[in-house]
Amino acid sequence: QVSPEQVILSHSPLRLFSQFHHKCMLVAGQGPVEENAQNLGFKHVVTIEALRKAYPLLDMVDQSRRPKELPPPTTGFPTIEGVILFGEPVRWETSLQLIIDVLLSNGNPGAELKDTPYPHLPVLACNMDLLWMAEAKMPSRFGHGTFLLCLENIYKKVTGRELKYEALIGKPSPVTYRYAEYLIKQQAEKQGWKSPIRRLYAVGDNPMSDVYGANLYNSYLKSAHQNQVQAGVKKSLQAASPQTEDHLELRKDCNNSLESCESILVCTGVYRHQADVPHNTEECTKDPVFHGHRDFCFDPSLVEASYIVQDVNDAVQLAFKKENWS
Repeated sequence: QVSPEQVILSHSPLRLFSQFHHKCMLVAGQGPVEENAQNLGFKHVVTIEALRKAYPLLDMVDQSRRPKELPPPTTGFPTIEGVILFGEPVRWETSLQLIIDVLLSNGNPGAELKDTPYPHLPVLACNMDLLWMAEAKMPSRFGHGTFLLCLENIYKKVTGRELKYEALIGKPSPVTYRYAEYLIKQQAEKQGWKSPIRRLYAVGDNPMSDVYGANLYNSYLKSAHQNQVQAGVKKSLQAASPQTEDHLELRKDCNNSLESCESILVCTGVYRHQADVPHNTEECTKDPVFHGHRDFCFDPSLVEASYIVQDVNDAVQLAFKKENWS
């Protein structure tokens, strides 16, 4: 039996970003994004569709959806104070246009643009996978990371400046693994687990997100114990969230018992062949094809899994064996 308290989705750590919970936030993605945001603690949420309805002249790419008559001026619409990107939307052109409009107008897309505000409104993005595996014969489908790539490049092309994230959440962000550690320790405490947790096992099929994130967090744990942070790891941790410790307040909740995070790569999804994992560091550094997010530095060693097994069942059995439970 698996309870909701034992499940982490890409957006789950947003529960701890309480400084945004009472702000008016624009939410983008698909599915019940408004309900999801409210369940995470956000009190004032505006959807892309609600924004489009309030300002119908903003969305002009699809000619069939353009207003036939000039709409009356919009009144009473709240000023947007931040943006949450849950996942890839259905109509990319609409979401890209309206999100850019909100950032350029400082949350008032009905106002005339005078000066471009910078820094722009806070942007919190979840789920950074560039590609994901589906049933298609072509190997990989566009993920939310591809949408973020479009958004970042459009913003830079329009303004000449980099789009900045208040936080990047979901694999491979250390924020997500830190939150996982926090919840696992909570579960252990509820079940009366007396022994300190020394190791986490992270199982996934994507070297560029699952394995990279687990290895990055493993580096974070080692550096925390050694009281020194390598430059590349530090950069990626800061990119994941400029104020990770302040936002999540997990330092006091996670004791220092955890020593490592082991990465286990399975062959039932994105990863299929041994050749997918770089082995020659010099060759990878020379001509890397890094599918990770822009704000995470590429280190070939971080996409090399601790273990490679066939499927999730084998991964669980491996963890049992390593912990002498089998």
